Amino acid sequence: MPIQTAKLSDPAVRAFVTALNAHDKDAFRAVLAPGATMADDGSERNLDEWTDREIFDSHGHMEVEKETAQGRGLVALYRNDAWGEMRTRWTFQVEDGKVVRFETGQG
Repeated sequence: MPIQTAKLSDPAVRAFVTALNAHDKDAFRAVLAPGATMADDGSERNLDEWTDREIFDSHGHMEVEKETAQGRGLVALYRNDAWGEMRTRWTFQVEDGKVVRFETGQG
């Protein structure tokens, strides 16, 4: 049973998922701290290039199945036009209400 985005525990993570699913690039960028970083499957990625390709240009969507780490860890079904649907894990580092780093990968 998926967790409704509005019920996610951490406000910054909730804003991240909400913006991602709405394909709202401005809201997505607003939840990220300046200089935010990310990794995909253990490899550092350019955040802007990765999010354009894997989220915005390919209509990414996250359906959260489980929260861990007080809402800063997620297990989700993630789908986009490039890769279809896969189970993914997401971890977030949040400071002052902004995501400073996120990591994702198949899980």
